[in-house]
Amino acid sequence: MFVGTAQNTTIPVKVGVVLDLGTELAQIWLSCIKMALSDFYTSHASYKTRLVLNTRDSKEDVVAAAAAALDLIKNEQVQAILGPQTSMQASFIIELGNQAQVPILSFSATSPFLTSIRSPYFFRIAQNDSSQVKAISAFVQAFGWKEVVPIYVDNDYGQGLIPYLTDALTEVDARIPYRSVISPSATDEQIENELLRLLTMQTRVFIVHMWYNLGSRFFTKAKKIGMMERGYVWIITHGFTDLIGSLNSSAIDSMQGVLGVKSYVPRTKEWWNLRVRWKREYQRDNPNTVDPQLNIMGLWAYDAVFALATAVEKVKVGRSYKTFDFQNRNGSSVNSTDLESFGVSRNGPNLCEALESTRFKGIAGEFELVDGELKSWTFQIVNVIGESEKRVGFWTPENGLTRTLMELTNKTKYSSSTSANKSNLGSIIWPGDSNVIPKGWDIPANEKKLRIGVPMSTGFTDFVKVTRDSVTNEPNVEGFCIDVFKAAVEKLPYALPYDLIPFMKPNGDSAGDYNELIYQVHIGNFDAVVGDTTIRENRSKYVDFTLPYTESGVVMVVPFKDKKSKSAWVFLEPLTWDLWVASTCFFAFIGFVVWVLEHRINEDFRGPPSHQVGTSFWFSFSTMVFANRERVVSNLARFVVIIWVFVVLILTQSYTASLSSILTVRQLQPTVTDLDQLRTNGYTVGYINGSFVYDLLINNGFDKNKIKAFDTAEECDELLSKGTAKGGIAAAIDETPNMKIFHARYCSRYTMIGPIFKTDGFGFAFPRGSPLVGDISRAILNVTEGDEMKKIENKWLMDWASCPLDSKPSITSSSLSLDSFWGLFLIAGVSSLSALVIFAVLFIFKHRHILLQFDSETSIWRRITVMFRTFDQRDMSSHTFRKSEGNGSVDDTARVMGSPTISNFPPSPTIYSGSSSPFYRDQETPRVSPQVAPTIELNTIPNQEINSNL
Repeated sequence: MFVGTAQNTTIPVKVGVVLDLGTELAQIWLSCIKMALSDFYTSHASYKTRLVLNTRDSKEDVVAAAAAALDLIKNEQVQAILGPQTSMQASFIIELGNQAQVPILSFSATSPFLTSIRSPYFFRIAQNDSSQVKAISAFVQAFGWKEVVPIYVDNDYGQGLIPYLTDALTEVDARIPYRSVISPSATDEQIENELLRLLTMQTRVFIVHMWYNLGSRFFTKAKKIGMMERGYVWIITHGFTDLIGSLNSSAIDSMQGVLGVKSYVPRTKEWWNLRVRWKREYQRDNPNTVDPQLNIMGLWAYDAVFALATAVEKVKVGRSYKTFDFQNRNGSSVNSTDLESFGVSRNGPNLCEALESTRFKGIAGEFELVDGELKSWTFQIVNVIGESEKRVGFWTPENGLTRTLMELTNKTKYSSSTSANKSNLGSIIWPGDSNVIPKGWDIPANEKKLRIGVPMSTGFTDFVKVTRDSVTNEPNVEGFCIDVFKAAVEKLPYALPYDLIPFMKPNGDSAGDYNELIYQVHIGNFDAVVGDTTIRENRSKYVDFTLPYTESGVVMVVPFKDKKSKSAWVFLEPLTWDLWVASTCFFAFIGFVVWVLEHRINEDFRGPPSHQVGTSFWFSFSTMVFANRERVVSNLARFVVIIWVFVVLILTQSYTASLSSILTVRQLQPTVTDLDQLRTNGYTVGYINGSFVYDLLINNGFDKNKIKAFDTAEECDELLSKGTAKGGIAAAIDETPNMKIFHARYCSRYTMIGPIFKTDGFGFAFPRGSPLVGDISRAILNVTEGDEMKKIENKWLMDWASCPLDSKPSITSSSLSLDSFWGLFLIAGVSSLSALVIFAVLFIFKHRHILLQFDSETSIWRRITVMFRTFDQRDMSSHTFRKSEGNGSVDDTARVMGSPTISNFPPSPTIYSGSSSPFYRDQETPRVSPQVAPTIELNTIPNQEINSNL
C-alpha cells in the first residue's frame, strides 16, 4: 500500500501474488515484483492508479495454489494474479481466472500444455518450452548424433515438451529409442535405478527436462555411477539452465561438461543497474543468503509488473474508482468459498485488451505479447565449466546456430542444412574434461559383445561357411563376407566386441531363410546380421543396412549352343543382304562409268553391243581378283578405277576375314536371352534355395511349378546339363556374386546374362536407427577403396578369374553390314559421278557446234539421238587414233585397231543432208551457215563410214 499524500490522490488496485513462499526462488521473484512496483511508480508518479499486492503461499502444492487463487478472487476481488510458480498449479488457476475474468500473469509456468487451455485471461510472461526444441535439434544435427534419449519429470511440465521435441528431432533424422520418466517425488534410489537402466543402452546423448531441484539430485547420482565421464552428452533445457545460479557448488560440480539452452538477456545498462540494486536489497532483507543470483524468471516478473501497471492505468483513464470491483452473480454470499459463488471482474476484458497492446523495452528485452505469450527471442548455448557456465553460441529462428550475435545480422531463413553446423559454435569441454566430440553411443555395459547372426549357407560357401570344430564341436564361421566385416571393424576408431552366432537349429540345420534372420534383429534376438544378405526394400522396414560391399543385380546363367554354320550357302553369311545388293549395284555402276569414259577412245570397249556390255561387267568384276586385262587410257577412267580398286580391296579383305572366322571359330550363343522367352516357352528355371529370387520370379509371372531350388554349384550344373526336357532347368537365376562364382567354375559351358533385376548388393544389417550403421559403412568404404578388399577377394573368390583363356567362349562379331562401308561407297560414287559430269561437260562443249546447227523446231529427242550417235563414234582426235606427226600416216594405235585417222573430224552436218541414212530420210535438211560449215573432203571418207556415222 502507498501512504502519505498519495493516499488521497491515487486509486489502489488489488493484485494477487501466488508463489511457493517457502522456497528461496519464490523469495527472489517476490523481491523483483516489489522492486518493480517501486521503480515503476517512481518513474510514473503522475499515474492515478497504484497496484496493491496481496500475497499468498501456494506451499508447493496444486490444491493450496488453487485455494489461494480462489481466496484472492472471491474475498479480495483482485484485478489480476501474478503467478503461480509451476505449470501444474497454473493449469487450475487459469480456469478460475477465466471464470472470474481475472487475468493470470505467469512468469515461470512454461509448459506447452497451458497453451492448449486457450484462455484469453492467461498471459505467459515467459518463454514457452516448445520454443527451444529447434535449438536443441539443431545442436543434435550439428554433431551428427542419430539417437537421443529424453529424460523428463512425470508431470505437466515434463510431458508438455516431449511431443514438440520428438517432432523436432525427427526433422533432423534423429530418433528416440527410449524415454526416461522420473517421478517428481522420486527417491535417490529410484533415480539411480533409472540411470543404471540408461547405462545398459547404446545411446549416450541425453536431454534432461526437469526442474532445477530434481535435476541437481539427478546429476549428483549420474556422476556417482560414472555417467559423467567421456563419451556422454548431457543437454538441459532452458527451465533448468536459467536456474543453475540457484544450485549449490556440489550440484554444479556434478554437472561439469553439461550443455544447456538458456534464454538470452541483453546486457544493457539498465540490466546491470537493476542487478546491483536488487542484490544489495535482497542481501539486506536476507542476511543469511550468500551470493544470491538474479535469474531470468525474476526479470520476467519485473517486466510483468511494469506491463500490468501500464495496462491498469490505461483502463482507469477517464473512469471512476468504482470500476475496479466485482459484480456478484447468483446472489452469492461473501463468505462462501464455493466455486460457483465468486463474482466477475468488471474490467477483466478491458484489462486483457490493454495487456495485449502493451509494448515497451523491458529489462529482459523487448516486451511484446503474441497470442498471450511472450514473443520468442534468442537462445544461448552454454557449457557448464567450473562454478558457472560458458557461452559457446546462439540460436535464433532466423539464423540457426551462430557463434556471435554479430552473425545475426544475416536475415536468411533458418535452414537446418545451413545453420546446424558445429563450426558455428565455440570450443566445448565435454563430460570427463574431454575435448573430443562424443560419438553419441557406446557398447552397453551389460552386453560386452554384440550378438551377430550368421546365415547358414550349404552350397555357395565362398561367402559364408559354417563348420564345426572337431574337438570342441563349436561352430566356426568364415568366408568372404565375414572377412569384410572383420576388416571393417578393425577400421573403427573404437573396439567393437562381438560373437558370430550361426542361425541354425540344434541339429545343425538352418533355422530359417534370410528374411526370418533379418526379423530376428528387429525383435532383438540378434544385434546384427553379417553374411551374404541382399539389401532389399521389404527388409529395410525392419533393419538398417550398411553400404553394399559387392556388385548389385540379379543375373541368369544359361548354356551355350554352337552356332557354327555348316550350310552350303555359308559363303553368303559374311555380308548382310544390303551390303551384297550395294556391292553388286556398284560393280555394275563402275563398269558403266568406265565404258562411258573409254568407249570413244579405247578399242577394248568397242564392238557389238553384247560384247561391250560383257566387257564392261567383266572389267568391273575382274577387279575383285585384279585380273582385268583391258586397258584404260583416259585419265578420268584411271581415276575412277584407282578409287574402285581401293574399295574392292577393302571389301575382299573384310569378306575373307569374316568367312574365315565363320568357318573356323566356334560360334557360341546363349540358348535363352531374356525372361520373356523363358516364361513364354514354359521353361523351368532354378534359384539358390532360400534366396529372395523365388519371390521375384513369382511376381514376374512364373509358375511355381516351373521353379526349382538348388543348393550347390554342382547341383546347378547337373540341372542345366539336363535341360527342361529331361527334368532340369533352362536357366539359373540368382544374385551376381553367387552366379559369378558358378560361372567361373563352368565358364566353357555357360554364359551369364544380365543383370535382369536391380538390387543393391550385399550389406550388413543392424537395428533401425543403430549408430553402428554409419560407422560400419564408412569403414566399408575404407576397406573397399584400399588394397585390403583385393586381398580378401584373392583369398575367397579366386574362381572369379580361374577360367583359362582357351576355354572361355569365343563370340564372333555379326555379319558385315552396309553401315561399316557406306563411307567407301560414298567416295566411289562421288568420284565416279564427278568423272561422268566432267566427261559430259567436255564432250558437249567439244561438239557444241552440232547442237547449234539445229533450228528451234528440232525436237529434243532428235538432238539427243544425234549427240548419242556422235558419242558412239571413235574419237579420232584421241592419241590412240591420231596419225603420227610428220608423214600423215596412221599412228600405231590406229594401225593396231584397224581404223584410220581422218583429218578435219568431226564431219560437218552438211554430210547428213545428202546422206541416205534412214535416220535422215524424209527429214528437213538442217540450215547451216556457209561461213561456219567446215570444208570436208568427201572422197576421203568411205560411203559405208559415212553411213555408219549417220
